[in-house]
Amino acid sequence: MDPPFRILMVAGGTGGHIFPALTVAEELRARGERSGCPYEIEFLGTHRPLEARLIPAAGFRLRTVDAAGLKGIGGIQRLRNFLVLPRTAIEVAGILGDFRPQVVVGVGGYLAGPVMLEAALVNIPTILIEPNARPGFTNRLLAPMVRAAAVGFPETAHLYGEKARVTGHPVRRAFFDIPPRRRVPQALLPVGHGSQPGVAVPPFTILVVGGSQGSSAINKAVLGALPLLAREAGGMRIIHQTGEHDYNEIRKTYQEGSLPAEVHPFIDDMPGALAQADLVISRAGATAVAELAAAGRASVLIPFPGATDQHQLENARTMEQAGAARVIVQSELTPARLAQEIQELIASSATLERMESSARQLARPDAAARIADLVEHFVSGLWGHAMECPYK
Repeated sequence: MDPPFRILMVAGGTGGHIFPALTVAEELRARGERSGCPYEIEFLGTHRPLEARLIPAAGFRLRTVDAAGLKGIGGIQRLRNFLVLPRTAIEVAGILGDFRPQVVVGVGGYLAGPVMLEAALVNIPTILIEPNARPGFTNRLLAPMVRAAAVGFPETAHLYGEKARVTGHPVRRAFFDIPPRRRVPQALLPVGHGSQPGVAVPPFTILVVGGSQGSSAINKAVLGALPLLAREAGGMRIIHQTGEHDYNEIRKTYQEGSLPAEVHPFIDDMPGALAQADLVISRAGATAVAELAAAGRASVLIPFPGATDQHQLENARTMEQAGAARVIVQSELTPARLAQEIQELIASSATLERMESSARQLARPDAAARIADLVEHFVSGLWGHAMECPYK
């Protein structure tokens, strides 16, 4: 007998698409195992290496298609990407016909557009996960055709009308289990404490994360700020996710400066890294800010200026207005400005603690469960009625 409940997750490209989809998929898998009526859950993505590594590692099958984006691209590259669309449509139709999902769940990005459209045309229920305070181009286009939209921010709900459900942004449970940081106020430390034997003071740890692919702009600003932070350097430590492109250069710079730093092209255990962090310097993708909120960590957010419709800036401003973060727009990002923000926060444990508390108040621990509820309603075909498992 074929598995009775089949769900297709569309989450290709970056960690901001992949991690929330995995979180919801894992919640659904756990529910199926508990009920004795398991779901068959598969992912549809592109050929990019991050999803090829993360999704199978989580125990889900990944199907891939050729796809390319059009938004923000011009000239000959836009034409080339446009010519990929017919092939994308044919491959997606084949997968929908082969897998026959009862529901398709998309997390935005250029692949979600054709997949959700084709699913809607053959009357397969579609659920859109919209994690950003300002929806991107693809998710706005999908609004009329999806059956429901799970939105991360209340202010986004009006764009989807009666289809909207304010669920919060799904974040892995490990982020909510991160304990608060305990630090010694700088004013209470003895002069020269860093060199005094027997005085054990944990270093002030800064986590630098430029998104799953890294950020050259943030990498350069951090390295430029280090000489300006010389006074704090003796009691400071850095964990730096550089991205693959800048990894060797950044690691070499830290080594030559004999600076205490852990340098990684990509951090697999992000909850573990956040657990060590007193301050996070980060982009402001929806997943990044949701993880910061769940972990209760203060941050300096530098939104990616090329993000579709400036949704990262909206995410960052939402955190800033709540008192959970400080924001530096990239056009104003200099080593001096970044060093100033870091110095002010190192000097004030009270400010950091207020920011941490504000961040936690934004977290939604039940977001994945709420989205899983929504999926189950559609899989059952009856809103508000329990599913009947044919295995029982």
